[in-house]
Amino acid sequence: MMEISMSNNQNSQVDTLGPQAESRLLEFTASELFLKTFREGMDLVEETAAYLDGPGRQDSKQLGRNEALTYASQSMRLTTRLMQVASWLLVQRALKEKEMTTAEACQEKYRLVPEDNSDAESAQSLEKYATTLPALLLDLLARSEALYERIVRLDRSLYGTIAAQKGNTVADQISRLEAAFARVQN
Repeated sequence: MMEISMSNNQNSQVDTLGPQAESRLLEFTASELFLKTFREGMDLVEETAAYLDGPGRQDSKQLGRNEALTYASQSMRLTTRLMQVASWLLVQRALKEKEMTTAEACQEKYRLVPEDNSDAESAQSLEKYATTLPALLLDLLARSEALYERIVRLDRSLYGTIAAQKGNTVADQISRLEAAFARVQN
């Protein structure tokens, strides 16, 4: 399923987790909470994709220029957020199915970091046009943000405070996507 290489640094981080942490990870992936969270996350991914590929296209065409730009920006953030959620959930499922070891699942590159809400321009734009943006987009944004924050808390609880690997954080990936999207828009 996945090809993973580990450095000595990553091995030492895993060693500090100990058998209790490993047991807790395995208990979580076998729990009803994980199954419910996995279903919720994957259902939200599917619902979002169906909306953005279907009715969302029509909704965005009915918006003014500034609202359409805000719609595009927010739908990109929504998609990126849900890709991270799905990735995290799939790693946990791989751990459950024994397709991945706990040492592999503990690697820094699989950790989530809280979203950077410092993008004031995007937040202001969303706030400014919230009344004209499609209600379903706003609902998907709110639900995805709540799910993402819940999974960040689960990640921290299960994996501790393993620092995100520099150059491979979720924030770095989002920044690269936003930069690419900005180039396409210009």
